[in-house]
Amino acid sequence: MVTRYWDRIYAMVHQLLRNQQDAEEVTQDAFIRAHRGLVNFRGDSAFSTWLYQIATNLARNRYWYWWRRKRDKSVSFDAPLSDDNETTLADIIPAEVETPGDITVTTEFVARIAKGMEKISAKHREILTLRNIKNLSYEEIAEILNISVGTVKSRIARARDSLKSKLGEDFK
Repeated sequence: MVTRYWDRIYAMVHQLLRNQQDAEEVTQDAFIRAHRGLVNFRGDSAFSTWLYQIATNLARNRYWYWWRRKRDKSVSFDAPLSDDNETTLADIIPAEVETPGDITVTTEFVARIAKGMEKISAKHREILTLRNIKNLSYEEIAEILNISVGTVKSRIARARDSLKSKLGEDFK
């Protein structure tokens, strides 16, 4: 079970939480809970959908814990990794073969989208992550979130409209 689904569950949880340590912990906890609850798995949906739902619920709980504690810390690419080492993240992460101009445009675009995603509600951020980043079908999202397919479609449309309004005129 772990070997087959770890990468997919971890990627989804990491996208929701945006923190490696929390994502690893939530992913591990999801597998522990799935193993303990395997006897209660009814088979009404695919096993992967059931596992995604467990992981999504745990990630939601962790997110709200983080939000209440305001544990958000940002790391600068130019800051030294430690007090006794001058190496920075920029030194470690390999450069792309894109031109500096391409990198700047891409970075600015991704940063604007990320900033916009932070401004929309957690419910909208979650559904856009499941649809546009995880590329899940409407049916899979409906099962994971325990809502109807129609609700998934309308929530995605509202989430996209909300994101567009947060991004401003350049993206309309």
